[in-house]
Amino acid sequence: MMSLFHNVFCLGWGLLLGFSPLYPHEFAATKPTSDILICRNAHISFYSPAPIEDIRAETDQAVSAFNSATGSLYFKVMIRSFTFRRSLMQEHFNEDFMESDRYPYAEFKGNVVQMPDLSKDGNYPVQVQGILTIHGVSKNYTVPATLSVKNKQVSGHAVFNVKLADHHIQIPRLLMKDIAEQVQVTVDAVYQVDNSSSANPGA
Repeated sequence: MMSLFHNVFCLGWGLLLGFSPLYPHEFAATKPTSDILICRNAHISFYSPAPIEDIRAETDQAVSAFNSATGSLYFKVMIRSFTFRRSLMQEHFNEDFMESDRYPYAEFKGNVVQMPDLSKDGNYPVQVQGILTIHGVSKNYTVPATLSVKNKQVSGHAVFNVKLADHHIQIPRLLMKDIAEQVQVTVDAVYQVDNSSSANPGA
C-alpha cells in the first residue's frame, strides 16, 4: 500500500512541477534541486463541533511537494490514515461518510500567490489558490496561509473550512443534528530539500 501511495505521489508531483514522471532526468537537468522541497510526514487535522461529542481526527502521513521558486504546491493524503479517539467514529467516517475504499485519497494542487522572498528567516503571510479534491469531487479554494523560514528550513501552516456538501459528502439523516455542515482543517508541513534527483540522476 505504501509503495502504491509513493507512486501516486510521484506522479502527481511530477505533473504539478512540470515534468513527465517517465523522464525525471529531464526535470533534474532543468530545475535547481534546492528549489524543490518535500515533506513526507505533513500533519493534517480536522475538527467539527457537535452537540454530543466534538469530532476530531488527525494524520501525520500526508505527503507534500513545494517549489520555493515558483510557488507550486502539492499535497496528498490517504483518507484511512486519519485516526480518531473512538474506533466506531473512525469506522463511520471511512465507510459512511468518505467511502474511503472508493475514494482513498484527498489531493490539493495549487500555487502560492505572490511568492515572498524565502532567503531570510521570518514568517510570511500568503494566499494559496488551488484545487482540492475530496470524495472524488474537486473544488477551487483560496485560503490564507503562513510560510515560515528558520535556519533556512521552510515550513507551512494553514487553517481553512471545508463544507461537506461542496464535496458531495452526505450526512446520514439520523446524524444531521449531531454533525456540523463544515469542518475546520489544519495543515502543517516542514519541508526538506529533495536530494533524490541529484543522488540518482539516471533513475
